[in-house]
Amino acid sequence: MAISHKLLNEGETVVVDTRTHVKALIVPILVLVVLLAIGTFVQVQWDQTLAYVVWAVVAIGVIWYVLRPAIIWATASYTFTNRRLITRSGVLVRRGHDMPLTRISDIAYEFGLIDRMLGCGTLIISDASEHGQIRLHDIPRVEETQRRVNAMLQSLNHPSAGHDGT
Repeated sequence: MAISHKLLNEGETVVVDTRTHVKALIVPILVLVVLLAIGTFVQVQWDQTLAYVVWAVVAIGVIWYVLRPAIIWATASYTFTNRRLITRSGVLVRRGHDMPLTRISDIAYEFGLIDRMLGCGTLIISDASEHGQIRLHDIPRVEETQRRVNAMLQSLNHPSAGHDGT
């Protein structure tokens, strides 16, 4: 899933490359099951003409409530390089945001009970500007990601940190 090397500047390397946790697809999968159950029930129990209408509605529901969220999930990515945070999303209209690491003043995480069970959480990136915070929801292994980015930020702020000076 690595970001395209065309998006990287000379000397820039990827440190963390991720997308939203697969948890984001739980509701669309449940919606798919319900829609298929409704379509099947109507097909078996009611008039064939009504079944065609219901299957048409089910198809529209599958496109809007299942395929659309799956495509959004598949096309969104969050990448930390040794110089910046890169976010990308969208299919027809591609959106991107880049933030230099030097602007990040704090990086934290939060997660609830379900997030802890699934191994994901929200990464909260604060910058010194008026924009405030960027919240990256449902990041897999959020604690590990936060530690890696924090270590990278420390090395930017204190280049000799971690070296014994010899």
